[in-house]
Amino acid sequence: MKIIEQTRPLHVVGIALRTSNDEAFSTIPPHWKRFTEEGVLARIPNKASDEVIAVYTHLEHEGIDNRGMYTLIIGAPVDGLREVPAGMASAVVPASRRAVFPVERARPDLVGPAWQHIWQQHDLKKTFIADYERYGADGSIDIHIGIEQG
Repeated sequence: MKIIEQTRPLHVVGIALRTSNDEAFSTIPPHWKRFTEEGVLARIPNKASDEVIAVYTHLEHEGIDNRGMYTLIIGAPVDGLREVPAGMASAVVPASRRAVFPVERARPDLVGPAWQHIWQQHDLKKTFIADYERYGADGSIDIHIGIEQG
Protein backbone atom coordinates (compact mmCIF):
# COMPACT_ATOMS: atom_id res chain seq x y z
CA MET A 1 0.00 0.00 0.00
CA LYS A 2 1.09 3.55 -0.66
CA ILE A 3 -0.53 6.90 0.15
CA ILE A 4 -1.04 9.44 -2.65
CA GLU A 5 -2.73 12.80 -3.08
CA GLN A 6 -5.24 12.70 -5.92
CA THR A 7 -5.07 16.40 -6.75
CA ARG A 8 -7.87 16.55 -9.33
CA PRO A 9 -11.35 15.08 -9.49
CA LEU A 10 -11.71 11.95 -11.60
CA HIS A 11 -14.68 11.96 -14.00
CA VAL A 12 -15.94 8.53 -15.07
CA VAL A 13 -18.63 7.46 -17.54
CA GLY A 14 -19.86 3.88 -17.82
CA ILE A 15 -22.65 1.50 -16.91
CA ALA A 16 -24.17 1.52 -13.44
CA LEU A 17 -25.31 -1.17 -11.03
CA ARG A 18 -27.02 -0.56 -7.69
CA THR A 19 -25.95 -3.31 -5.28
CA SER A 20 -24.62 -4.04 -1.78
CA ASN A 21 -21.77 -6.03 -0.28
CA ASP A 22 -24.26 -8.79 0.60
CA GLU A 23 -25.19 -9.11 -3.09
CA ALA A 24 -21.79 -8.28 -4.60
CA PHE A 25 -20.62 -11.79 -5.46
CA SER A 26 -23.84 -12.50 -7.40
CA THR A 27 -24.38 -9.07 -9.02
CA ILE A 28 -20.94 -7.69 -9.85
CA PRO A 29 -19.59 -10.52 -12.08
CA PRO A 30 -22.62 -10.27 -14.45
CA HIS A 31 -22.14 -6.48 -14.52
CA TRP A 32 -18.52 -6.95 -15.65
CA LYS A 33 -19.71 -9.47 -18.24
CA ARG A 34 -22.21 -6.92 -19.58
CA PHE A 35 -19.46 -4.26 -19.74
CA THR A 36 -17.32 -6.58 -21.87
CA GLU A 37 -20.02 -8.13 -24.05
CA GLU A 38 -21.66 -4.79 -24.90
CA GLY A 39 -18.33 -3.16 -25.80
CA VAL A 40 -19.03 -0.32 -23.37
CA LEU A 41 -15.46 1.01 -23.34
CA ALA A 42 -15.54 1.65 -27.10
CA ARG A 43 -18.82 3.59 -26.79
CA ILE A 44 -17.63 6.12 -24.19
CA PRO A 45 -16.94 9.56 -25.72
CA ASN A 46 -14.14 11.91 -24.61
CA LYS A 47 -12.07 9.17 -22.96
CA ALA A 48 -8.99 10.51 -21.19
CA SER A 49 -7.31 7.09 -21.53
CA ASP A 50 -8.02 3.44 -22.29
CA GLU A 51 -7.94 2.56 -18.59
CA VAL A 52 -11.02 0.94 -17.13
CA ILE A 53 -12.26 2.47 -13.89
CA ALA A 54 -14.75 0.76 -11.57
CA VAL A 55 -16.12 3.38 -9.15
CA TYR A 56 -18.01 2.55 -5.97
CA THR A 57 -20.09 5.63 -5.18
CA HIS A 58 -23.48 6.92 -3.97
CA LEU A 59 -23.14 4.92 -0.77
CA GLU A 60 -26.31 4.61 1.29
CA HIS A 61 -24.31 5.66 4.37
CA GLU A 62 -21.93 8.06 2.60
CA GLY A 63 -19.21 9.38 4.90
CA ILE A 64 -20.04 6.78 7.57
CA ASP A 65 -19.50 3.22 6.29
CA ASN A 66 -19.87 0.92 3.29
CA ARG A 67 -22.83 -1.05 4.58
CA GLY A 68 -26.06 -0.80 2.63
CA MET A 69 -26.56 -0.05 -1.03
CA TYR A 70 -24.04 1.64 -3.34
CA THR A 71 -23.60 2.21 -7.06
CA LEU A 72 -20.84 0.56 -9.07
CA ILE A 73 -20.06 2.34 -12.34
CA ILE A 74 -17.70 0.45 -14.67
CA GLY A 75 -16.34 2.69 -17.38
CA ALA A 76 -13.50 4.98 -18.35
CA PRO A 77 -12.00 8.27 -17.19
CA VAL A 78 -13.26 11.14 -19.32
CA ASP A 79 -12.36 14.77 -19.92
CA GLY A 80 -15.34 16.24 -18.11
CA LEU A 81 -18.94 15.09 -18.14
CA ARG A 82 -20.18 17.02 -21.17
CA GLU A 83 -21.55 13.92 -22.89
CA VAL A 84 -23.05 10.90 -21.14
CA PRO A 85 -24.58 8.48 -23.67
CA ALA A 86 -28.10 7.13 -23.14
CA GLY A 87 -28.07 4.08 -20.89
CA MET A 88 -24.85 5.14 -19.20
CA ALA A 89 -24.12 6.96 -15.95
CA SER A 90 -21.41 9.23 -14.64
CA ALA A 91 -19.55 9.76 -11.38
CA VAL A 92 -17.08 12.25 -10.02
CA VAL A 93 -14.44 10.97 -7.63
CA PRO A 94 -13.39 14.02 -5.62
CA ALA A 95 -9.77 15.02 -5.24
CA SER A 96 -8.61 13.44 -2.00
CA ARG A 97 -5.94 11.56 -0.15
CA ARG A 98 -5.91 7.90 -1.23
CA ALA A 99 -4.51 4.62 -0.01
CA VAL A 100 -3.53 2.64 -3.12
CA PHE A 101 -3.40 -1.14 -2.98
CA PRO A 102 -1.77 -2.86 -5.96
CA VAL A 103 -3.20 -6.16 -7.19
CA GLU A 104 -1.04 -8.63 -9.08
CA ARG A 105 -0.78 -7.60 -12.73
CA ALA A 106 -3.39 -9.12 -15.08
CA ARG A 107 -5.11 -10.95 -12.19
CA PRO A 108 -8.62 -9.48 -11.87
CA ASP A 109 -9.56 -12.67 -10.03
CA LEU A 110 -7.51 -11.36 -7.09
CA VAL A 111 -9.47 -8.08 -6.78
CA GLY A 112 -12.18 -9.60 -4.54
CA PRO A 113 -9.66 -11.02 -2.05
CA ALA A 114 -7.80 -7.68 -2.11
CA TRP A 115 -11.03 -5.88 -1.12
CA GLN A 116 -11.52 -8.34 1.75
CA HIS A 117 -8.00 -7.50 2.96
CA ILE A 118 -8.71 -3.76 2.67
CA TRP A 119 -11.94 -4.04 4.70
CA GLN A 120 -9.86 -5.55 7.51
CA GLN A 121 -7.53 -2.52 7.57
CA HIS A 122 -9.08 -0.91 10.63
CA ASP A 123 -6.19 1.54 11.04
CA LEU A 124 -7.20 3.42 7.85
CA LYS A 125 -9.65 6.27 8.37
CA LYS A 126 -11.71 5.75 5.22
CA THR A 127 -13.90 8.57 3.87
CA PHE A 128 -16.62 6.28 2.42
CA ILE A 129 -17.39 8.69 -0.43
CA ALA A 130 -15.98 7.14 -3.63
CA ASP A 131 -13.43 4.37 -4.05
CA TYR A 132 -12.31 2.83 -7.31
CA GLU A 133 -10.38 0.13 -9.08
CA ARG A 134 -8.06 1.20 -11.91
CA TYR A 135 -7.28 -1.34 -14.63
CA GLY A 136 -4.39 -0.15 -16.80
CA ALA A 137 -3.98 -1.09 -20.45
CA ASP A 138 -0.67 -2.70 -19.38
CA GLY A 139 -2.49 -5.16 -17.07
CA SER A 140 -1.80 -3.21 -13.88
CA ILE A 141 -4.58 -3.13 -11.28
CA ASP A 142 -4.82 -0.76 -8.32
CA ILE A 143 -7.54 -0.20 -5.74
CA HIS A 144 -7.84 3.43 -4.59
CA ILE A 145 -9.47 4.07 -1.21
CA GLY A 146 -10.36 7.58 -0.03
CA ILE A 147 -8.83 8.30 3.37
CA GLU A 148 -9.03 11.25 5.72
CA GLN A 149 -6.28 13.88 5.73
CA GLY A 150 -3.62 13.58 8.45
